[in-house]
Amino acid sequence: AGLLHDALHGPSSDGKVKSPEPSHPAAIGARMVAGRPLARVTDASMPRYALQIEYHGAHFAGWQRQKEQPSVQQTVEEALRQLDPKAPGIAAAGRTDAGVHGLAQVAHCDLSRRWDPFRLSEALNWHLKPAPVAILRAAPVADDWHARFSALERRYLFRLIARRAPLTHAAGLAWQVPRTLDSDAMRMGGAHLIGRHDFTTFRSVICQAQSPVKTLDALEIETRSLPQGTEYRFHVRARSFLHNQVRSIIGTLERVGAGSWPPDRVAAALAARDRAACGPVSPPHGLYLAGVGYPEDPFG
Repeated sequence: AGLLHDALHGPSSDGKVKSPEPSHPAAIGARMVAGRPLARVTDASMPRYALQIEYHGAHFAGWQRQKEQPSVQQTVEEALRQLDPKAPGIAAAGRTDAGVHGLAQVAHCDLSRRWDPFRLSEALNWHLKPAPVAILRAAPVADDWHARFSALERRYLFRLIARRAPLTHAAGLAWQVPRTLDSDAMRMGGAHLIGRHDFTTFRSVICQAQSPVKTLDALEIETRSLPQGTEYRFHVRARSFLHNQVRSIIGTLERVGAGSWPPDRVAAALAARDRAACGPVSPPHGLYLAGVGYPEDPFG
């Protein structure tokens, strides 16, 4: 997991993911009414903790527990049950797809006794070895605090590197293209997507969201110089996202940056409300769940 941190630091030159799943109430310790938690089902004496989690997505079939395939959720739950065999399942702020990385995923768990937050994170990290998953921070939260439903925003990072030479340090951690891209043109194209829109064009055909209407709060593109190349970092922020929305947006903007699409074609694609009008979907290994925002930061 430390490789993610190391790969993401360096000099800067300028400036679906599937929607989180509604876990079974028994797994998240809440009774659901109209899709939202109403009350604890588990013993109210079980203290609740928020966990900030980092992981390398290449080793997993995604966040969500799956039959016969490794998942981040299962890995963390198995570590938790080494500490507390009675611990129910965990709930997360977002469900990342296979190959997508986590820089600051947030989940919550209920335990049968109180823990010092530092000791809890240290104990979990011990039991997580050698999986590429790390608990960065743990913090006690209120009984009605929920990693998914209490969240106000999700932030994603996408790393795209343009250079001819193969990637070494960033291999598997960024999408590589051979030629330099026009960052100004990509910014012009991305500007059409800011705000509240019907994002049918930019969501997977298997997306389970009830509505394709979402509000994209920010889409910023940062460039960084690399040896014989350039890295483009796309910072995207919204309350929630459709399945494959971010990867569809980035794949489309790459076509704009490469000169294959004029920036205004992004507006036309959005207005079409047709998946066929979208550009190619970018690969998952360039995408990171970079952070989750709450009314109050549970980690202080």
